[in-house]
Amino acid sequence: MVVKRAAVLGQCMGVRRAAGLALATARAEGTAGAGAEAVRRVYTLGPLIHNPQAVAELEAAGVFAISEAELDGRVHDAAVVLRAHGVPPALKERLEALGARIVDATCPRVLASQRKAAGYAARGWKVVIAGDAGHGEVVGIAGHAPGASVVGGPEDAERVDAEGRPVALIAQTTIRKEEYAAIREVLERRFPGLEVVESICPCTEDRLAAVADLAREVEAVVIVGGRNSANTARLLGAAREIAGAAWLVETAAELPDEAFGYASVGLSAGASTPERLVDEVEAALYRGRGSV
Repeated sequence: MVVKRAAVLGQCMGVRRAAGLALATARAEGTAGAGAEAVRRVYTLGPLIHNPQAVAELEAAGVFAISEAELDGRVHDAAVVLRAHGVPPALKERLEALGARIVDATCPRVLASQRKAAGYAARGWKVVIAGDAGHGEVVGIAGHAPGASVVGGPEDAERVDAEGRPVALIAQTTIRKEEYAAIREVLERRFPGLEVVESICPCTEDRLAAVADLAREVEAVVIVGGRNSANTARLLGAAREIAGAAWLVETAAELPDEAFGYASVGLSAGASTPERLVDEVEAALYRGRGSV
């Protein structure tokens, strides 16, 4: 078997920055390496990274995820890391009221989208966000633009009511370019003068283009990443469109038997996937069936 990696894969700048800030905070707080026994913990608001294995590694370093519903006195004077997806202003204010020390790891590109949304809203524009309604990034951007509409596709765009206001369109950074273009086309037809923010992260587009090129060169593709990762799911979809045979695995142990039956297999990974996991999957593919 020949295993070929995508030209671009794995953790993006925003994820590496967030993980680095969390670990640096743990060291500064004296919790690094304390794991579950840590008396003084560093918290992340929700899983810092959409990858269970990476989250487990953070826990081993004394960094623990806490949900919005769990926010209480335990975060008083504790370091709380905001993940790369960002948060709505109201949630940040709640953390401050509880006495948390906020470490803002919001991706700079997401911060730019938040500022754009807030600026349009302040001028009375209708803000439309293209993306997944439940995604943390989208929720955070919407929080900066009260009354914003979230659209997941062209059908949703047909139902947007601007109430006579000018309209601005902002994309979730991980949406596919084709998805954004389809939404934009509908809104441009319905709202002349639409302003479009080019907010798709180049990292996302680079990974999608790389996995498409890879899928044309191999018989099957393995994507390494968390099942709760939106960008990883999009990589899988892009691979399946071209190669047909494609699988998503979180670890080498999840490789299906079918993956070992091809002469050439492509390998890519989501923007939250640690390099170590990619290396382990590649090694398992080379060792062959029965090695995991």
